[in-house]
Amino acid sequence: MTRIVIVGGVAGGASAAARARRMSESANIVMFDRGDYVSFANCGLPYHIGGDIESRDALVLQTPQSFKQRFNVDVRIGCNVERINVASKTVTVRQLATGASYEEPYDKLLLSPGAKSVLPPIPGLINSRSFTLRTLPDMDNIMALIERDKPTHATVMGGGFIGLEAVEALKQRGLRVALVELGKQVMANVDAEMASPLHQAIKSHDVDLKLATAVTAVQEREADLQLTLSDGQTLSTQLLILATGVKPEIELAQQAGIEIGELGGIKVNQRMETSVADIYAAGDAVEHVELISGAPALIPLAGPANRQGRIAADNMLGGDKRYHATQGTAVCRVFDLTIASTGASEKMLQRNGRDYEKIYVHPMNHAGYFPGASAVSLKLLFEPTEGTILGAQAVGKDGVDKRIDVLAMAIRAKLTAFDLEEQELCYAPPYGSAKDVVNLAGFVAANYLRGETDICQVEDVLSPAPNQVVLDVRNPPELKNVGEVAGAVNIPLDQLRERLNELDDTKEYLVTCMVGLRAHVATRMLINAGFKAKNMTGGFKTYQMVNACL
Repeated sequence: MTRIVIVGGVAGGASAAARARRMSESANIVMFDRGDYVSFANCGLPYHIGGDIESRDALVLQTPQSFKQRFNVDVRIGCNVERINVASKTVTVRQLATGASYEEPYDKLLLSPGAKSVLPPIPGLINSRSFTLRTLPDMDNIMALIERDKPTHATVMGGGFIGLEAVEALKQRGLRVALVELGKQVMANVDAEMASPLHQAIKSHDVDLKLATAVTAVQEREADLQLTLSDGQTLSTQLLILATGVKPEIELAQQAGIEIGELGGIKVNQRMETSVADIYAAGDAVEHVELISGAPALIPLAGPANRQGRIAADNMLGGDKRYHATQGTAVCRVFDLTIASTGASEKMLQRNGRDYEKIYVHPMNHAGYFPGASAVSLKLLFEPTEGTILGAQAVGKDGVDKRIDVLAMAIRAKLTAFDLEEQELCYAPPYGSAKDVVNLAGFVAANYLRGETDICQVEDVLSPAPNQVVLDVRNPPELKNVGEVAGAVNIPLDQLRERLNELDDTKEYLVTCMVGLRAHVATRMLINAGFKAKNMTGGFKTYQMVNACL
């Protein structure tokens, strides 16, 4: 009979415990957690604060009693595993309520301690009005302060997933909110231009967005906190949520002599085995491999943690399952927008010195003639000769998640832009178009790869070479009402054929329109007439997104 000991619950540990029991009725399974909750929906915490999830009980997925009843797992909460005794194959456990310690033997040990919040070394940051948002008690403390003190202003430090969700939740509670982000953009896992619509949405919901700004000091006063900012300003707030990132919990692994990876996570192989025999690890504490680059990565997401826990459970019971890298597929709601991404970002590819090309499309999420259609802005990154898809990002009001899910599968299957042209996706007017967003991205990329249309980027249009001319083929009212491309010559598409004599065949034309479609028609027209031309991918809409980041 195999004796499995699991340290830590939630996504990695709890999924491993349930999987192990499903695979073996005879295994003896013990799961320790130092908190009071072994399985809860930590991704749902901001949504309970904001009122989307009304019942707190809905966040508690399993209790020790339900785990025992359904899975016959011995769950011991309020128990801190303080030491791994590798030679004797035991762990030292301390009961937090009593202080008593004891030894628990194991045949196989799974470490799933998760990650802990990173708190910047800011004077005064630890106080009665500052909270992280990682656990149910964190959420309870925030809601208790809101109920007790009735604050009118809150500040969130950090513009990642938790920070953005917290901002939305606090606005839904009726508070005035400031968001302070150290970087130049929110949502650092996407490229800057794709985050720029989020900045507009945040500001339009009356959030005081402070980018490229740090909190340098915090002073607790009788009824509020005074935050000193890096730009010299001060900010008075009554509630501070710290969403400044996380790092793996590795202390227990270090004590046991388990190898730690170069990024600071527990090093594991594809079987989720650590460097010490019979000890496995899963979840936010582990360092694994990023799919596109093959480089070590820390990607704290619930989906990978669940899969890693399942794989570890199978292997602890004699199986041979493998975890095949993480591609970082993620999604976040920001007021009325959704932002999602999968695979590599452009900045990641640049860091790794990887060759790539990029295109942008901005079609409607479903048939434009059906009520409620809204634009999806999608960025596709691909290998510039074979067309293998490297990454994708999308932002819009609706239909973003399903397009990124399709592209996540495409990346995992090593598909190319040519394959995207051929994908047969759902179409009915309320749901999509005959040429889906994904298909359109494939068409644009494949046109480039086949040499049918050359492309250029906003960066090229902002700084054209001496032999290049920017040609805008939109109609004059659009330029007046929406905006102009600096230095561009304007000839509307429907007049272009008759006005080719106005062009200089010694020049190369960088052609733009609103989203790239008319520019594609114009580019082909110019090429067929003997001119040199490139289509600025994504058109003026991409131009606006990029310029918003400059």
